[in-house]
Amino acid sequence: MSENLTRLNKYLSEAGYCSRREGDRLIDAGRVTINDIVPEMGTKVTEGDVVKVDGEIVGGRNEAFTYLAFNKPVGIVCTTDTRVEKDNIIDYINYPKRIFPIGRLDKPSEGLILLTDDGDIVNKILRASNNHEKEYIVTVDKPISQTFIERMAGGIYIEELEKRTKKCKVKKIGKFTFSIILTQGLNRQIRRMCDYLNYDVLTLKRVRIMNIELDMTIGQYRELTKEEFKTLSGLISESKKNYDEKAGVQKRNRRK
Repeated sequence: MSENLTRLNKYLSEAGYCSRREGDRLIDAGRVTINDIVPEMGTKVTEGDVVKVDGEIVGGRNEAFTYLAFNKPVGIVCTTDTRVEKDNIIDYINYPKRIFPIGRLDKPSEGLILLTDDGDIVNKILRASNNHEKEYIVTVDKPISQTFIERMAGGIYIEELEKRTKKCKVKKIGKFTFSIILTQGLNRQIRRMCDYLNYDVLTLKRVRIMNIELDMTIGQYRELTKEEFKTLSGLISESKKNYDEKAGVQKRNRRK
């Protein structure tokens, strides 16, 4: 009789404790135990195991997940580590059940971020190859030129990250303000792009993630509507299908 085994990071994700990536970090830091023993990375959990994080038991899988849209204020940090960062997003929202942010939004930035207790949806939304759109409104310190718009849209090599940004949609909407739609999420990407062109970012607000738009005041959150979640799920499903088909083609080509 075979046991029902689940990788530890997946267990934490399905239990609504954190994303798989965050789970890996917790395991690597030695903060997770199975039956009061610190496991190795890749350890699998059986049905009778007791899993704890920082000494607290992580329960079974959630039946109904939570999906929130939040208008993050400047100064709030998108981390679940409430022990280290006092201005963390979890304490600020103070939601009655454990949730975690999908991705990040820099501390000096504001605007839309999604939070959930559904760990499996996180990687599907964040996977760069899925080309999910995120839209921002940015104000800079100098008048915006057409050259600036064209160079931002065409892609810029970020030396610190040793990567070139993907082509994106950029539109001037004021003397010092522009909108930009990205399909990737490099660390401090917009700020680094502007800095390369000798512009300093004064304000940066995310106003859309895929089909979810920012429509609440700063510091407020709301649950996703049924229609929003239905559309979001469809976008994720379609992008995963395209990703799997592309991976299949690459695999077949390698065999030739």
